Amino acid sequence: MTPDLFSPLDMRDTTAPNRVMVSPMCQYSCEDRDGLPTDWHRVHLGSRAVGGAGIVMSEATAVEPRGRISPEDTGIWSDEHVEAWQPVTAFIAKEGSIPAIQLAHAGRKASKRRPWEGSTPVQPDSGGWETIGPSGNAWPYDGEAPPHRRMDHDDIETVIESFRTGAERALEAGFEIAEIHAAHGYLLHEFLSPATNDRTDEYGGSFEDRTRFLREVVSAVRDVWPDEKPVFVRISATDWIDDGESWTVEQSVRLARGLYEAGVDLIDVSSGGIAPASYPDEAGPNYQVPHAERIGDGTPEDLLVGAVGKITTPEQADGIVANGRADLAIVGREHLRDPYFTIRAADQLDALDRVDVPPQYDRAF
Repeated sequence: MTPDLFSPLDMRDTTAPNRVMVSPMCQYSCEDRDGLPTDWHRVHLGSRAVGGAGIVMSEATAVEPRGRISPEDTGIWSDEHVEAWQPVTAFIAKEGSIPAIQLAHAGRKASKRRPWEGSTPVQPDSGGWETIGPSGNAWPYDGEAPPHRRMDHDDIETVIESFRTGAERALEAGFEIAEIHAAHGYLLHEFLSPATNDRTDEYGGSFEDRTRFLREVVSAVRDVWPDEKPVFVRISATDWIDDGESWTVEQSVRLARGLYEAGVDLIDVSSGGIAPASYPDEAGPNYQVPHAERIGDGTPEDLLVGAVGKITTPEQADGIVANGRADLAIVGREHLRDPYFTIRAADQLDALDRVDVPPQYDRAF
């Protein structure tokens, strides 16, 4: 039978009850700038599990302190973080969803204020820190950027090890899926894109060398993540820069093939973020779905693909899956507007018998 939005999704020995995933969305809400999730995170993520989403993914969670986007971002770099995340994952799992974590490093886009505070840089004397990246070029802020430097080989090895230990701690914290964040202009994407990677060593230049860092991170995570549990990678399929010197969909297809060989189970397909204006002027519904479809068509059949970007209606999400454009509908902002999007979708698509509506909410349906 053709899968639809409410078909289970098998990933190794993990089965999501449906094809809806809560996209990782930063909350910028750690209270003491210590990276520890709070009651906000437990309620925010837990309510989406109550709402029926098959997979509930955390925000970009830094594998080391300098990998945070803002000082208020979550982390997974200490045992204290493990303990803080455990009640969150336990509640998500209790409600029948799969708890997932996005392991991240912000690279040169780190150390800035929260969006509602202007997203301006935070200097070290105000609680910020030195940022790192493949080149010596800081993020092009209008004002003064935080201190920034080009990563040397020791830095690269340190970050790879941080992803490894972050994955180990995520497993101990109760997460069932690990996603590696290699999109949106953050550190791993900065190495992938010729627009930001001007290195001349084995981590820059050719496609093989620019993708080496990500491949080594994937290998480190896959080494410690159990064989029966899936690993995802989020990529920006294109930089949206038409200059012949940026990351393209063709390179994304080639990368996805290599990631499949390295043990990745799903490519989470987003786009843009490598530069301040690197998004299309007019981004309508499903604007990134063609990228997901192209990657799916160009890679082995059992490599799963997720589509994200302005998916707002049940019919739209169901159509993406039922028409074979992607295996997973990844829903972001609509989940902010409606934590119960999946139950509502089941109601509208006459599929309520295929979701577990909490008995406390039965009277609404």
